[in-house]
Amino acid sequence: MTNQLFHLLQICDSNFPSGAFSHSFGLETYIQEERVINKETFLVAIKQYLHTQCKYTDGLACRIAFKAIEENKIETCWQLDQELYALANAKETREGTKRIGRQLVKVMNELYPNRLLKEYESRIKAKKSHGHSSIVFAIICHELTIDLPTTLSSYLFSTTSSLIQNGVRGIPLGQTDGQKLLIEIQPFLANLVKEILNLSEDEFGAGAPGLEIAQMIHEQLSVRLFMS
Repeated sequence: MTNQLFHLLQICDSNFPSGAFSHSFGLETYIQEERVINKETFLVAIKQYLHTQCKYTDGLACRIAFKAIEENKIETCWQLDQELYALANAKETREGTKRIGRQLVKVMNELYPNRLLKEYESRIKAKKSHGHSSIVFAIICHELTIDLPTTLSSYLFSTTSSLIQNGVRGIPLGQTDGQKLLIEIQPFLANLVKEILNLSEDEFGAGAPGLEIAQMIHEQLSVRLFMS
């Protein structure tokens, strides 16, 4: 368990070179519209993102991919990759998640090389797959014999930590406020994991129109700190 914990701490570190620090996924639009202006409004925005877009796409995809790997139904992972790419309506979000996914595949293959991850990288190079962080996370955690609830908890925490660090820079907030947010949101994340574990696969891809519009508007912002 100690080795697993160390691996998770490394992967979930907000300084891990995934490229997520360059993406706000629509948050910057809310900041410029002055809908997110402080710690309290930022917490509301994060929860909305996690409980809508993240829950029904990335979170559920991570669960489905993990189960598919357990059952040796690897084609399900490659189908998920295609669906996740198609579900991102905003171009910046679509390209952003692809870049993060590809960067994770590259880095993880150097840190934790395994057959399935190498196959994913080969598919990306052959333009058969796009790359997505939820699938990479499922592959790595399964390889490290980490259970599904812990995998989902770690993935959601990593996503949240990156968003909070970006909010600290973009709003801006103090570093202490960022750490307070990470503590305050933990019960919400724990409940979100339970919800994802109980979702039907038919719910995969349920959208969040308001957030998607903010992600599309971001392309037209005159001044941008983030790529999405």
